[in-house]
Amino acid sequence: MKLVTGLLAALLLLAGVGASHAVVRIADDRGGRIGTYVDRYQGLRSSGEAVIIDGLCASACTIVLGAIPRDRICVTSHANLGFHAAWDFGANGRAVTNPEATQMLYSMYPSAVRRWISARGGLTPHMIFLRGRELQSMYRPCYLDAQASTNRSPIVPASHSGGSRPVSPAVVSPAAASSSAASH
Repeated sequence: MKLVTGLLAALLLLAGVGASHAVVRIADDRGGRIGTYVDRYQGLRSSGEAVIIDGLCASACTIVLGAIPRDRICVTSHANLGFHAAWDFGANGRAVTNPEATQMLYSMYPSAVRRWISARGGLTPHMIFLRGRELQSMYRPCYLDAQASTNRSPIVPASHSGGSRPVSPAVVSPAAASSSAASH
């Protein structure tokens, strides 16, 4: 019965998106270079595609919150957003916080997310997570949990550790990290 309910909810969601728009499912995406995600989400924004966050979206992946209009994002009960400061490799090869990139990143987030981050000490080298009721108070729920839990493995290119899983056929999955100023 849960499977039928989940499938019906998925069909209703897809019907509401429109025939010309695909739905991108983000899950198990650990982030990468900020520039890569800015480019990816600019294309996604102009495509009109909706976004389902259904698992981990951490680091640079969270730029989706500022790049895609809020009414085109929904979250499942599995959604888990991880935030931390942007960083570069220092002279000795160690990660060094990049204050300018961190400020740029912070400014990309919607005000509700910025308030949430600030209330937890800001963007630091330590990951903070937004999930559950707090997240669902900021973004609408997807109601795809029954369907999503039956098929949790993301499509992951061999050169990338995170991924987006298409819910409909015409969706791009994350590319390998490209060069950019900072990682997040």
